[in-house]
Amino acid sequence: MCEGGINTGQMKLAVAMIDDTLTLAQQHLEQLHHLADQGHRVATSTELAQVSVMLGEARAKLDSAVSSLSVTDDDVTVERL
Repeated sequence: MCEGGINTGQMKLAVAMIDDTLTLAQQHLEQLHHLADQGHRVATSTELAQVSVMLGEARAKLDSAVSSLSVTDDDVTVERL
């Protein structure tokens, strides 16, 4: 990253790493949800399922953020001298 702009490739890689982390956390939460459900812990199972859904929504937002990276909000141009 630099003062005059961002390295979009670097940004995409950083977001991908976060997405991978959330994916792993979501998988673990789903396993815990099923364990709580099998253990007849309904309230815990429900909460874990909701958190898993929220992580899925967060991952969708990351996808949206990456797809809008190429869209610029200003009219800045960069010229090499």
